Amino acid sequence: MSRLISGGVNGSFYRGYGLWACGYNNNGQLGDGTIVDKSSPVQVGSLTNWSQVAGGQFHTVAVKPDGTLWVWGYNAQGQLGDGTVANKSSPVQVGSLTDWSQVACGYRHTVAIKTDGTLWAWGSNNRGQLGDGTIVDKSSPVQVGSLTNWKQVAGGVYHTVAVKTDGTVWACGYNTSGQLGDGTIVSRSSPVQVGALTTWKQVAGGRYHTVAVKTDGTLWAWGYNVYGQIGDGTTTSKSSPVQVGSLTNWKQVAGGQYHAVVVKTDGTLWTWGYNNNGQLGDGTLANKSSPVQVGSLTNWKQVAGGYYHTVVVKTDGTLWAWGRNTNGQLGDGTLANKSSPVQVGSLTNWSQVAGGERHTVAVK
Repeated sequence: MSRLISGGVNGSFYRGYGLWACGYNNNGQLGDGTIVDKSSPVQVGSLTNWSQVAGGQFHTVAVKPDGTLWVWGYNAQGQLGDGTVANKSSPVQVGSLTDWSQVACGYRHTVAIKTDGTLWAWGSNNRGQLGDGTIVDKSSPVQVGSLTNWKQVAGGVYHTVAVKTDGTVWACGYNTSGQLGDGTIVSRSSPVQVGALTTWKQVAGGRYHTVAVKTDGTLWAWGYNVYGQIGDGTTTSKSSPVQVGSLTNWKQVAGGQYHAVVVKTDGTLWTWGYNNNGQLGDGTLANKSSPVQVGSLTNWKQVAGGYYHTVVVKTDGTLWAWGRNTNGQLGDGTLANKSSPVQVGSLTNWSQVAGGERHTVAVK
């Protein structure tokens, strides 16, 4: 849910511009200094130096080009990482360090990688999702182990999954549906390796499932599968990675609550899983257990999943959204659900987007 997504792909930065948000705002997760919902994007402050953003249930985390880390929204479990449990409706800086590289959010926890390759986590830890060997919440960043070869990280609701520079994948947290991919349903409070392969490229987390792309362009998934969110044509949960089809042209993946969204190298967009609010974008409300193409366009660039909505940036810089819209999270000025992509405004300068439970944040 990049949220449950994961923000920047493979830890990469996007060029810094203004930051905008829309949707549910009961805890200040839009960062505009209010707790009022917005059905159209509003700017977060007046700064124009944001580079990457990620969304959790009711909180948001962002990195600036100068390597500083900023947070806002709900903070009952310390997910903002500012050493408090007080909500914030405007961005506050996490410490004073300038070496943050990539951030991702789970339900009520946050994970991040620094430029030195170290992995850090904070917030809710009731299932061991912080990976520090405990089940104690943390209101400030704690280092996950001592290794310096972490490359990309993603958060599920109660689990975390990450790729190392050696191409291995590691996971920790809740595992009752096999979402850690280690062949068991045993929860882990420290990272465990997913198999022995060294060909993993990018990972994303859903509620209780995980999806990943390998360096050879193949697509893999594991975990909870009642709604077909693994995409293997079944509704049977899997505790080890299974390949989704046989194609080798998958590029970037994102996870929603119970759905997945992926862009291929040819620019086409594909979705599968739960579709009760039209979050698959195929014009229906029917669940899909195998990937279905969203329209026929070939200019999709970067995808993100919310709980029951999906947001995507095209190569022409336009922003599109669909799915649940009860709080205005689609940003189209309405509160009506959409089962097909709708454009958010008419601007063509969107760079990166992320989804929270019922809010959306994006960088121009």
